[in-house]
Amino acid sequence: MTSPSQQTAQNAPQQTVKNAPQKIAFLGLGSMGLPMARRLLDAGHPLTVWNRTAAKADALVADGAVRAATPAEAVRDADVVVTMLADPAAALAVADELIPALRPGVHWIDTSTVGPETVADLAARIPDGVTLIDAPVMGSVDRAAAGELLILAGGDTAPVAAVLDPLGTVTPCGGPGTGAALKLVLINAAIGGVAVVAEALALAGSLGLPRELALRTLGAGPLAGAVARATATGAHFPVALAAKDVALATATAKLPVLEAVHAALTEDPALLGEDLGAIAR
Repeated sequence: MTSPSQQTAQNAPQQTVKNAPQKIAFLGLGSMGLPMARRLLDAGHPLTVWNRTAAKADALVADGAVRAATPAEAVRDADVVVTMLADPAAALAVADELIPALRPGVHWIDTSTVGPETVADLAARIPDGVTLIDAPVMGSVDRAAAGELLILAGGDTAPVAAVLDPLGTVTPCGGPGTGAALKLVLINAAIGGVAVVAEALALAGSLGLPRELALRTLGAGPLAGAVARATATGAHFPVALAAKDVALATATAKLPVLEAVHAALTEDPALLGEDLGAIAR
C-alpha cells in the first residue's frame, strides 16, 4: 500500500504532461496571422511557423519560434494546427500540403475567412482522428495584437481552449461550418455599413455640408459602429479582402445590395491594398 506522499510523487509526472503547453503549428503570417502567432508564442506555447514569404517569420524565430520550410514540416509534430490564410484558394492549396502530414489526435483550427463550403471541403479531406474547428475571427490587427478578437467557433473548442484564450473571446456557433457561416453574416454587415457611411459622406459633400459635421451626427445614431470602423486608425483590412468576403456572401444568396457594394469595392484598383476605411475618405 502506498502512502499519500508516494501517490503524489507517482502522479506528478502525469500532471506535468497533462498541463504541458500544446505544441502549435501556425501557418499564415499575414497582417492578422503574425500578431496572433505572437500572442501564442508569448503565452509560452512551443511554436512552429510557416509562411509562403519566409522572411515574415523572422521576428518570431528570433524570439524562439521554429521556422518550417513547408506546411507538412510545420504540422508533423504539432498537437494543434492553426491556419490563417487569405482566401479559399490559399486555404485549399495549403491543405493539399499539410493534410497528409497530420497525426491522429491533432486539432486543426482554421481561422481564415473562407465560407462554410470550403470548410466542408476541408473537413471531408481530413484523416480519421483529426478534428477540424472552423474559427474565423472578427477584429483587425489592433485587436489581434491585444488578444481581443471575437472568435466564431464551429465545433468543440474545449480541447483547444488554452490556444484560443490568448487570442480573444470564443462565441460557440454550433457544429462544423457554423463559425464560417456566422463570419460571413457579421463581416458583410460591417462592410456594408462602411459602404453606407461612404455614400452618406459623398451625399453630404454634394450638398455642401462639412464632412466633420456629417461624421459627428452619423456617429451619434445607429451607424455609430460603421462610422467608427470607417474612421479607424490602427486597423488593416484590405479592400481586396473585403471584396473577397462580399463575393463569398453573394455566391450563397441573392443579395443585390451587397452586389452593389462589391462593385463599389472593386471599381478603383488603386484602393485594393488600402484599409477598408479608404472607401469613406
